[in-house]
Amino acid sequence: MIAATVCAAALAALTAAAPARAHQRPHWELKDTTGAGASDVRYRGLAAVSRHTAWVAGTQGTVLRTTDGGDTWRNVSPPGAGELQFRDIEAFDARRAVVLAIGEGEASRVYRTDDGGATWTESFRNTDARAFYDCLTFFDRRHGLAMSDPVDGKFRILSTSDGGRSWKVLPSEGMPAAQDGEAGFAASGQCLVASGPKDVWLATGGAARARVLHSADRGLTWTASDAPIPGGDPARGVFALAFRDRAHGLAVGGDFRPDQTSPRAAARTTDGGRTWRPADRPAPAYRSGVAWLPHSRTAALAVGPTGTDLTTDGGRTWRTVDPGSYDTVDCTPDLGCWAAGEQGRVARLER
Repeated sequence: MIAATVCAAALAALTAAAPARAHQRPHWELKDTTGAGASDVRYRGLAAVSRHTAWVAGTQGTVLRTTDGGDTWRNVSPPGAGELQFRDIEAFDARRAVVLAIGEGEASRVYRTDDGGATWTESFRNTDARAFYDCLTFFDRRHGLAMSDPVDGKFRILSTSDGGRSWKVLPSEGMPAAQDGEAGFAASGQCLVASGPKDVWLATGGAARARVLHSADRGLTWTASDAPIPGGDPARGVFALAFRDRAHGLAVGGDFRPDQTSPRAAARTTDGGRTWRPADRPAPAYRSGVAWLPHSRTAALAVGPTGTDLTTDGGRTWRTVDPGSYDTVDCTPDLGCWAAGEQGRVARLER
């Protein structure tokens, strides 16, 4: 099944390493996952390793993996996880991955596999009823963080230095106070993202002002900046972030309710998140995922339930290029871009 084509500007970015194919236009090509997972699974967790290898994680405790570009999928879900909701997955390669289940109390868990999902080890189970973990990210193969909605008035940060095999809660002294009602959105696995060895950003919503928090020391100390994406409601805020380096970042979000409009649903920064500027022409609706296109300094994709948008000017303007529903998107250096979402939908950008 072939979705509508992405515009020619994306082609230039995606075919830089393959000029012989420059006559073709990239497009989302849906991959059939129904043989490995239920068709009603919603995949909000996505880890793209390459054009050939990707992992998705979603409802009903489901984790799938492909190593042949999405032609076939293997159900590698952790045993006994059927009641869990996986919302984020980070993969180091075809064999090693870490997946996060979200929810109150013990529903928030982390699992790790070292054998392609044949076996899993539960490496963290939240025992604090006040905590609710939303996202995780890794700086490298050993160092990573996970974030929880505020506990005692501050976002809680979990840290690993052994690739997700063990975790510890970081001290909260360096975390700014949360606003009333402020939280993260477990919508795409992109409310906590890293770039480089120490920089990490955290997206928030649900409060009077949507914010982006930044740490330059792997989560020990943080600063907060207001984002121009509207807040003021539990359903509004910044849902996803993407940084192509420690300075240049994109933020997308809006109001996730389908009967509400989402003006000013995209923003950009060129100073590492200290300041954010609204897009001159933002995405036309709520967007939950965003990713820079590989080998491009200006092109990126944003996805949501009502379509995919493309920017070719670093987030200043966006235009819809595909009407399909996706929750999350991820790209790899070998020109692989993947998207995933509701009703078992997983797609790869083809060219």
